[in-house]
Amino acid sequence: MSYNVISESWNAIEADWLVIAIPEYENGEGFVESDSFNNFDDILKSQMAQMQKQGDLKGKLCQWTTLPAPSGFSAKRLLFLGTGKASNLTRSKLEKAVRTIARKTADKKNVKIAISLEELNCSELSLNELYSSTAKSFVVGSIGQDLYQKEPGHYSLDDIDFLISKKETKSDIEQAIAEGEILGCGINLTRQLVNGTAQDVYPESFAEEALNVAEEYGMECDILDEERLVEEKMQSMLAVAQGSDRPARMVVLKYQGASSDDPVLGLVGKGVTFDSGGLSLKPSDGMKTMKCDMAGAATVLGAMAAIASLKLPVNVTGFMGLAENMVSGASYKLGDVLKARNGITIEVLNTDAEGRLVLADVLSYAVDQKVSKLIDLATLTGACVVALGEEVTGVFSNQTEWAEEVKSAAKSCDESVWELPMFDEFAELLKSDVADVKNIGTRWGGATTAAKFLEKFTGGVPWVHLDIAGPAFASSNSDDREGGATGCMVTTLVEVAANFK
Repeated sequence: MSYNVISESWNAIEADWLVIAIPEYENGEGFVESDSFNNFDDILKSQMAQMQKQGDLKGKLCQWTTLPAPSGFSAKRLLFLGTGKASNLTRSKLEKAVRTIARKTADKKNVKIAISLEELNCSELSLNELYSSTAKSFVVGSIGQDLYQKEPGHYSLDDIDFLISKKETKSDIEQAIAEGEILGCGINLTRQLVNGTAQDVYPESFAEEALNVAEEYGMECDILDEERLVEEKMQSMLAVAQGSDRPARMVVLKYQGASSDDPVLGLVGKGVTFDSGGLSLKPSDGMKTMKCDMAGAATVLGAMAAIASLKLPVNVTGFMGLAENMVSGASYKLGDVLKARNGITIEVLNTDAEGRLVLADVLSYAVDQKVSKLIDLATLTGACVVALGEEVTGVFSNQTEWAEEVKSAAKSCDESVWELPMFDEFAELLKSDVADVKNIGTRWGGATTAAKFLEKFTGGVPWVHLDIAGPAFASSNSDDREGGATGCMVTTLVEVAANFK
């Protein structure tokens, strides 16, 4: 990608689109009088003022207006992008606005964009947040879910000029843009994997992609095949996979950016590459999007790629448990009792509660690798979607301080999370008459009972469980976002790693 930071007059910029971000002014006055618009002649300023009076150019969030570039401009078109009131501007609002025009302008190949954010310098966002969020949004917004279409609906925006005044610090802005681009690429890696069909993305192919990522970014990669999974006594995870022709895999990615004596952050991802429900078979409508049930593992891989690319001074290990939950004569059955890696026995009462069975063994393995703190991510429960909706990630933890750190990182990234209770009463619902624990509780409080199940395999290590069942996959397109995979929580994981001690 070619992202350039330049100080030139607007009318000298050659571009297919000259994008000018404008806030909604608090006092009702227009932006036309701003010093930024000295490049515009009186006729154009008068036209803009008239448009503002008519309500066509008010700077409201995601409102955009286009004009043919006037005489004397090298750009072909002007696009005025509203970002709402400067005092209310957040990273998520800015990113939504930029993604909106990225989707609009990326409908052709080789489109050149120039953008000015000067009018937003009055907002509450820092210079780094303005430029990194904008760069990230161009990367994400210009890529769709059209992996299998003959003619894609969107093309990557690879040539963008950021226009700055001479007073601004060019090197700082260049660094912010580079960081935003890296985050966007990490998110798109996650999205690409989740949007891929189960015929293309399965345990072996996912593991191969992880190996490619490790080689590209200089990480150590270990892939545990079936034989090694048996040696590691990961019978809970293997049971989920035994009904499929696709063998299970576990991927371990190690990034060492700090001393070997420094603490290690462990990221664990559920990677059920397709979930039929097993013998507790899902109905067709419930199965249509189950290629997305590996979003937790894909999120870990996208975050690991970004962490390594940013060269953060921290040690992070990613653990991705990969399996298909399919139906055959070999499928695990209701009433089976599985012995997990840490010795806990599990009575299977629903084969569609398989993600926690995969995570049980992977979490136990991560604990034995002596990670200092743990985060797991999973599209785990519909109950969490019922509780929090499709835009909010559920947070569960065994340690308040660690949960607060993760929630703080999410807040700084403007990703929506909400912590749900972990009362001991929920664990009582998992008691079994024939084993140490059941894999489901009652229909009530299902998101928390799933988390209480996972807690049994964390070995007392500070742990946060992120249930991304709602926000990981969008059911349809919107003005600012493609349907399909969203890449939610990649940015938060990178922020957690950046602050990890």
